[in-house]
Amino acid sequence: MDIQLEKKPWYIRYRYHLLGGTAFLGLLVYVIVLSLGPRRLRVSLDDIQICEVKNDKFLEYVDVEGLVQPILTILVNAGEAGSVQRIVAEEGSLLQQGDTILVLDNPELLRDIEDQRDEWEKQLFTYREKEIEMEQQRITLQKQALQTEYELEKLRKTFELDKEEFRMGVKSKAQLDVAEAEYRFKLETARLERESLRHDSTVNLIRRDLLRNDRERERKKYERTRRRLDGLVVTAPVGGQLSFVKVVPGQQVAATENLAEVKVLDQYKIHTSLSEYYVDRVTTGLPAAITYQGRRYPLRVSKVVPEVKGRTFDVDLVFAADSLPDNLRVGKSFRVQIELGQPEEALVIRRGDFYQSTAGQWIYKLNADRTRARRVSLGIGRQNPQQYEVTDGLQPGDWVITTGYSNFGEAEELVIK
Repeated sequence: MDIQLEKKPWYIRYRYHLLGGTAFLGLLVYVIVLSLGPRRLRVSLDDIQICEVKNDKFLEYVDVEGLVQPILTILVNAGEAGSVQRIVAEEGSLLQQGDTILVLDNPELLRDIEDQRDEWEKQLFTYREKEIEMEQQRITLQKQALQTEYELEKLRKTFELDKEEFRMGVKSKAQLDVAEAEYRFKLETARLERESLRHDSTVNLIRRDLLRNDRERERKKYERTRRRLDGLVVTAPVGGQLSFVKVVPGQQVAATENLAEVKVLDQYKIHTSLSEYYVDRVTTGLPAAITYQGRRYPLRVSKVVPEVKGRTFDVDLVFAADSLPDNLRVGKSFRVQIELGQPEEALVIRRGDFYQSTAGQWIYKLNADRTRARRVSLGIGRQNPQQYEVTDGLQPGDWVITTGYSNFGEAEELVIK
């Protein structure tokens, strides 16, 4: 006989369907909640770096690479045109001031000097003849004056005798007048000859001075021409290292043509290039420093070339007195820190790659227990190679994430594991 089975309730019969539908609704609600709420991303604490926002000393400076260069580089030019006869000094050799670098040859200059010397000797002979002539003329005038004085003295005695004889009645008045007229004529003649002698003496002195000046001028002219020979020997203008010689034996060079280069090695400078961003802030006199073998060496900016090329400009720095690293070599590189001001109290955070990803406009800020981080707006002011100055968006004591931003995508919130 058949047994009638009891019919099960519907929720028992459709329990699997109900469980599946409930799970689907739950998943749908979860997806909707996620889509409407902030986008989250789980990250590991080991994959990020965090730092505290705090008030600290902020020193704005630039950290760049600089190369050691000699304090002065001097170009050596040819003093005279000619052909290179021989090169004496080798490239890289250390020279003292006046050491010979190379020797030039100029046959035409040698002929000019010989011609000038012959001309000088002729002029010297002519000047000597004129001096002898003036001396003879002076002697002749003196003899004439002496003769006139002698004759004048004879006439004076004769005239005195005639006056005595006139008083004695030996000579007449007419004879006395004739003797007196002759005496006075001779007296006036002697006065004129003395005046002429003085005048000629003055003229001779002037002529002598003129001749002497002409002779000295010709001598200097000849000396200048002769000194041109020294220009055929090219020497080091200062002591230093001969960097290069850019000519070869037999090469024809022109006057003032650059032949070589000498680097002064008793002092050094550091040359670097900075971004155009700093062109208005870097000036001569700014302090700087390098660190070498654990010791800090102070520098100062000595030269700024404000012309921007390739978005950079050139800066030279010199070492402070008595502060030079040992074994310094031209071409050696150092990291140079150029200070742009004095240390100031500021709200700062440590540098990180967040700036490249966010342009400094936002950052992830951690909650109090550091389990979550959310985006917050950020204002960045000045910066140095270690710090950013915070101008807006954070407070002292806040903690932020500074690295790993390339892996976060568009996440609004990070969950820290």
